[in-house]
Amino acid sequence: MDLKELQGYVIAGKREDVINFVNKFLETDSDPNALLDQGMIPAMREIGEKFSRNEAYVPELLIAARAMQAGLQILEPILAGTGREPKGKVAIGTVKGDLHDIGKNLVAIMLKGAGYEVLDIGVNCDANKFKTAIDDGATVIACSALLTTTMGYMEDIVKECKTDNVKIIIGGAPVTQDFADKIGADGYSDDANKAVQLVDTFFEETA
Repeated sequence: MDLKELQGYVIAGKREDVINFVNKFLETDSDPNALLDQGMIPAMREIGEKFSRNEAYVPELLIAARAMQAGLQILEPILAGTGREPKGKVAIGTVKGDLHDIGKNLVAIMLKGAGYEVLDIGVNCDANKFKTAIDDGATVIACSALLTTTMGYMEDIVKECKTDNVKIIIGGAPVTQDFADKIGADGYSDDANKAVQLVDTFFEETA
């Protein structure tokens, strides 16, 4: 089966076609890793790069991510059975006082698709929730905020959670690189694709 076909289904957000393709591919006893490495990851990288160039928009990115997630739900237990190790463990959450989750969910799905184990700790997360995720093995934490009234709490998270072994990245509509520098965060991203690339750099440094 041509994995370019799967890429097309993911990019177009054709959830049922993704599910059917993944199931048929697995029936052939082909390498399940190929579905991720040669199908889903390149597809999400392509739609993510289009988004970064303003050639695709949030709704298109979301439907592509949801289509990929449908395939991942079938694939994840099978990959676990093959002994495939995740590239790393990332915790992600929207900070205390903020209940917005679209951006967080998108980044989480794209990180999963890129091969990371993701601890999605939800919305309205205080520093203790992030600390618990670190205790569970997360070495990168990603904080999201959509409100100027809540983004200030990111500084508390940095103060309480950042160590030599834990990297903290931040993002969200009101967040900027200057703000990230000011509070001592390790990185900032203004879109989901760049967030994945940023996480990649952290794990490449420790590889």
